[in-house]
Amino acid sequence: MANRTATPSVDPTPAAHEQLVLLSPPELPIQFRLDQRTRERGLAHIAALRAQLAARAADRNTADRNTASSNRHAA
Repeated sequence: MANRTATPSVDPTPAAHEQLVLLSPPELPIQFRLDQRTRERGLAHIAALRAQLAARAADRNTADRNTASSNRHAA
């Protein structure tokens, strides 16, 4: 049996921008509420992932510059 996924239709006209807002804790359903420790751990994890991505991007930029520099010297 083949898995079929529906392709979402894309409206070619740009839609109006939407402003997203965070719900205050009393408005948030109980199953989505986080305690302070979980929130802090999640934010710390996101910060660590962003730092890893930034380090990889910096490494790629350095490698690209070194490659471009060596190509200029070889020519």
